[in-house]
Amino acid sequence: MDLADGLLERPYDVYRRLRETAPVHRITGPDGTPAWLVTRYDDVRAALADPRLSLDKRHATPGTYKGFSLPPALDANLLNMDPPDHTRIRRLVGRAFTPRRVRQLREPIRRTADRLLDALPPHGATDLIASYAAPLPITVICDLLGVPEEHRLDFRIWTDTLIAPDPARPQAARESVAAMLGFFTRLLAAKRAEPADDLLSDLIAVRDEGDRLSEDELMSLAFLILFAGYENTVQLIGNCVLALLRHPDQLAELRKSPERIPAAVEELMRYEGPALLAIRRFAIEDVTIAGVTVPAGETVWVSPSSADRDPARFPAPDRLDLSRDAAGHLALGHGIHFCLGAPLARAETEIALAALLERLPELALGEGELRWRPSLRARGLAALPVTF
Repeated sequence: MDLADGLLERPYDVYRRLRETAPVHRITGPDGTPAWLVTRYDDVRAALADPRLSLDKRHATPGTYKGFSLPPALDANLLNMDPPDHTRIRRLVGRAFTPRRVRQLREPIRRTADRLLDALPPHGATDLIASYAAPLPITVICDLLGVPEEHRLDFRIWTDTLIAPDPARPQAARESVAAMLGFFTRLLAAKRAEPADDLLSDLIAVRDEGDRLSEDELMSLAFLILFAGYENTVQLIGNCVLALLRHPDQLAELRKSPERIPAAVEELMRYEGPALLAIRRFAIEDVTIAGVTVPAGETVWVSPSSADRDPARFPAPDRLDLSRDAAGHLALGHGIHFCLGAPLARAETEIALAALLERLPELALGEGELRWRPSLRARGLAALPVTF
């Protein structure tokens, strides 16, 4: 099976069929090489925490995995690491995303949301991705890291190019990577010269004073936090808003009881989370999953989106039910690689929805066909036309 077959247009139909007929299935992965796809909840959850499935590309059998090639200065990040390096680096940066630190960010996040909504006319139409769902997380993560405002539009353009490469311009992704590498090189040099009260300055101090980060690890960590902090959250906000607009009865109930927004976000993440596929893994030994043996060195993709629609775990999984207890969903991962920025992603999504419900009481889907980004890994909208 070629993973592209129907997955972009009908992901949940494809995953339903695979869960029923071949829950661990031989596929052609997003990079065009053979791999294994895991689709049932119990198997996905177990695989996400299985130390025999490594994120380190050095465990791949030579010639069996292509992936997207990053320069070494950006490649030494948490998405390519196992313990003990993963443990060391995650511990250093984890303090920036603690629930306590995120609570301190909630008021600035709401101010940013209000400022974006203030820029809209009293009534009309807009692309909610371009005007709201994208600028909100890029502002939040750039403020946290200390990225100057004049560089944020460039970063959005580079990131969007990497999220959804244009087949007609294969060189665009390489150009974006080169531009981002130059950007981070200059930014880190500027922070070294003039430290500020931001996360990048803190990480530089860890690197320079304690020597607990290599220079490549520092650069890669800055890249990952900025890239993931933008990409995942913009897709999550857009998907959540679309799900609510497609279920006006649920939206009406949430308007009546906005205190339910945090629990509703968990169900929305379960129902329409962006992670069609988690980060690829490589078997470091023969691993048996649901009776299927994956040989050592082969690539494994697991699908949180499929797992979260598994009726064995969530009854009537294709129904959005904001009263459901969605605890245990895998939209943010599981195990030691659970999303580092999960508290921040939750806070941004809750605040984004609360501001929309409060400020735009007549929000509705606009005209035109919805366009999804052409990515087999992350499901997110290219545009979300709305009226208000």
